[in-house]
Amino acid sequence: MKRSVDRILTTHVGSIPRPPELLELGGTATGEPVDQAEYDRRLAAAIADVVRRQVEVGIDVVNDGEFGKSSWASYILERITGFEHRPNDRRVPEWIGADAERFPEHMKIAFPGAIDGMPVDACIGPIEYRGQDAIGRAIADLKAAIAITPPLEAFMTAVAPASSAYDGIDEYYANERDYVFAIADALREEYLAIHEAGLVIQVDDAVLANMYDALVRKSPEKYRQWAELRIDALNYALEGIPEDRVRYHICFGSWHVPHTSDAPLEKIVDLILRVNAGAYSIEAANPRHEHEWRVWERVKLPNDRILIPGVVTHHTVTVEHPQLVADRLVRFARLVGRENLIAGSDCGFAQVDWVQRTHPKIMWAKYELLVEGARIASKLLWG
Repeated sequence: MKRSVDRILTTHVGSIPRPPELLELGGTATGEPVDQAEYDRRLAAAIADVVRRQVEVGIDVVNDGEFGKSSWASYILERITGFEHRPNDRRVPEWIGADAERFPEHMKIAFPGAIDGMPVDACIGPIEYRGQDAIGRAIADLKAAIAITPPLEAFMTAVAPASSAYDGIDEYYANERDYVFAIADALREEYLAIHEAGLVIQVDDAVLANMYDALVRKSPEKYRQWAELRIDALNYALEGIPEDRVRYHICFGSWHVPHTSDAPLEKIVDLILRVNAGAYSIEAANPRHEHEWRVWERVKLPNDRILIPGVVTHHTVTVEHPQLVADRLVRFARLVGRENLIAGSDCGFAQVDWVQRTHPKIMWAKYELLVEGARIASKLLWG
């Protein structure tokens, strides 16, 4: 994994709004059948274009925009066996936290599933990986794109065990550990495929933080047990993959809601640092979490690890000033060391193919200012 040797490197979390030429063909965006050959052709072209745009903007560590996935997490249900989708069995998700109780009027508009419930995915049989063709095609498309427009480095995202089937229930395995490790076993195939292709793996794990409020209200021990089991499963799935080829992204949910029940970073940072990863990508720019840079005054980043704080956010359409981005980076550099820092975004901008958190022009403007802010910070830190 590349480090900030003589300047602050830049990256982002992963998801980028899909171009209209992909969405108009149908698929998960409309529920209609897809002309697969035409879709694959457009997908490869779109990935080549989005890699080119990232490199032209100045992003050092790029990805495929997650264009080949239907979503940041539930895509995995298309690549594993054992689950039955039950659209008529709707349940209010635990992971949304107390915002649904405190702000039901807003949540009804911004996140209807938090009030009306979301469909359940039930595990009714053995979980096995069947996504070899899908991950192979995604890897081939990204590698073809970076061969045309080479970046400093490239990464590919994959979901974590804690965030897999997050609206799921287990009706097959004898106990929770067997269920979670069965998911980890399947995910391991995807992680290994990405690693063996020479790409950095980014493991995405929003639900580890999002379950905090619901479980802590039952008991702090309940949350710790739930989270530690899933961290153990993730480390099991990553066995044999060098830590410096893995980055772990944790966030507090991309949806535009009040976020008053988000997990405090100080309460989960030790769990984050238990993941066998060379870098940790953590939200740090939005108004609910920007103050948490102070956590790194008390918590030491382990030796040889990298912090990728979000210094631009998907939560607002305001485009950050480059000096603000630079100030945030300098502050982190003084706490963790400039060589242990990469500038990132809080989260992605299109966690599901048909979702667009902000207009793409605003997202690209934020990335431009991310790069400009990193240049300003580099001058201040290296002279």
